[in-house]
Amino acid sequence: MDGILIIDKPAGITSHDVVARVRRILKTKRVGHTGTLDPFATGVMVVLVGQATRLAQYLDKDVKEYEADVAFGFETDTGDRTGMQNAECRMQNEEIAEVLSKTDWDEIFAKFRGRIEQTPPMYSAKKVDGKKLYEHARKGEVIERKPITVTIHRLEILDDSEIRNPQSAIRILVACSAGTYIRTLAEEIGRAVGVGAHLTELHRTAAGKFTINDARTLDELQQMDDPTSALIPMNTAVSHLPEIVLANDRVAKTRNGLSTRVFETAFADGDSVRMLDDGRGLIAIGSFVAAENTVQPKVVLV
Repeated sequence: MDGILIIDKPAGITSHDVVARVRRILKTKRVGHTGTLDPFATGVMVVLVGQATRLAQYLDKDVKEYEADVAFGFETDTGDRTGMQNAECRMQNEEIAEVLSKTDWDEIFAKFRGRIEQTPPMYSAKKVDGKKLYEHARKGEVIERKPITVTIHRLEILDDSEIRNPQSAIRILVACSAGTYIRTLAEEIGRAVGVGAHLTELHRTAAGKFTINDARTLDELQQMDDPTSALIPMNTAVSHLPEIVLANDRVAKTRNGLSTRVFETAFADGDSVRMLDDGRGLIAIGSFVAAENTVQPKVVLV
């Protein structure tokens, strides 16, 4: 039982809870995921089953896309609606709405598009010295965190009809590199506007080539006569990688970890390459070694 599931995560449960439920539904223990979603967040989760768990490193760097609701007027200690208010702009909602209605959003968003640095929030699963930041935060501890570089590919307002409502909120679309903290982005946008902000809703609409249209809910998976039929083949899951098709006599050798020489390729040194048999089954993921013009197996699938 090997493959990928695209799950539409509901609000109110952790990513670990999603994995646990998939294990029960499929009756298998070997289940993992790429790209953690906060409990209040919803949307696309890429769940790996069986040998597909070994492909995580080739999937967790994919570009992610989100729709997010940002409320203005104050920040919270978590950066989202689940936290406690810890800073406010001391303005009435009507005043905030007036500021937002006059804001040049393209000018604001231009500050965040492209490569930017973010400081990981204290309420996050990022580890520092082997301990998750939220474990420190729950004890009231604030520790030094090094900024990380992320890339915002797209940042735009989706619907400004809510700007004048009592919540003084906007909905944004964000396409970004893996590891981007949307809560931190919301806070930084609020500071740029000058009224403070926090995240109220977060919905992941895509992870790499997988979109919300590919996703199934946990209940739908549970109700299927054969839930394993929902598995996406491993080769399809990593089809964004270039490929070589092995000669029959190279298949067993590849499984034994031996390199295969290739000719007339457009690979760059270090490129990850799918190594397929003549039936287009995925045998391994290899790395191209330019000096030898070979592909060296790195992850071999049995």
